Amino acid sequence: MNEQLNKRPLAVAIMGPTASGKTAAALAIAQQVPCEIISVDSALVYRGMDIGTAKPSKEELAAVPHHLIDIIDPLDSYSVAQFRSDTLRLVAEITARGNVPLLVGGTMLYYKGLADGLDDLPGADAALRAQLDEEAARIGWPAMHARLAQVDPETAARLKPADAQRIQRALEIHALSGKPMSELLAQREKEELPFDLASFALEPSDRAWLHERIARRFDIMLDSGFLDEVKTLRARGDLHPGLPSIRCVGYRQAWEYLDGTIDYAAMRETGIIATRQLCKRQLTWLRAMPERIVVDCCATDAAQQLQAKVLAKIATA
Repeated sequence: MNEQLNKRPLAVAIMGPTASGKTAAALAIAQQVPCEIISVDSALVYRGMDIGTAKPSKEELAAVPHHLIDIIDPLDSYSVAQFRSDTLRLVAEITARGNVPLLVGGTMLYYKGLADGLDDLPGADAALRAQLDEEAARIGWPAMHARLAQVDPETAARLKPADAQRIQRALEIHALSGKPMSELLAQREKEELPFDLASFALEPSDRAWLHERIARRFDIMLDSGFLDEVKTLRARGDLHPGLPSIRCVGYRQAWEYLDGTIDYAAMRETGIIATRQLCKRQLTWLRAMPERIVVDCCATDAAQQLQAKVLAKIATA
């Protein structure tokens, strides 16, 4: 009896790169056991950004309760700290209702922030960020990346020279604290979660298969009115490419096309390339998570395989 009282609740993470079939797999699981889905996607939080984020359809959203979708305006930002706080609360509420929380998405930084706890990094400084943006406009982000390599070689080594958002944040942290971000992160104490987290990942045995799927999905988005969606966002007048929302893959390229800086073919090509690069980064994050259980998303029965593994885990929890 005491063992039952002390039993920790179970949450299930369904991870994977973009276009790997996470949503379909989660919905299949939800048909078998009472579940609620917590979105782990930094793009799905934004209202009015539906097509380019591959947001679940109205029918899919109605089929099972979803959380952390359409919760903020594209003008606002949503941090890892907010995600962790919201998810801890939601897992407690969902398990109290007797349901299984399914954490579904591909924003790997959210998973890491949830599992490892939050760092004690300095907050954002708008004036400093504006200064860094001005410098980057003058000398370019590769030069800013080279500057980061001088003060924080460990962080610079894992960032691409064009990864503006993360380079800016690392330089900001160093300027505010006087210490490299890598050093501050190494000092972080891991916070234990109040529940057990079973991690499953849909990963491709054939990268070309996923690349083809990414291209096909991008074309479907374009055919479904993606550019009209971005036109509506632009028409508001208060959004710009420097915001995290417009930096989302696809939106940045569509914005440039509508600005007239690139043509349609270049927009399509760079949008697909950017999505493939996102996929590569997601797989790099996943390989650093040895505790995950992997299912080949290229398999024709991938959703069924994942469903069987997840249901077996739930049954023994």
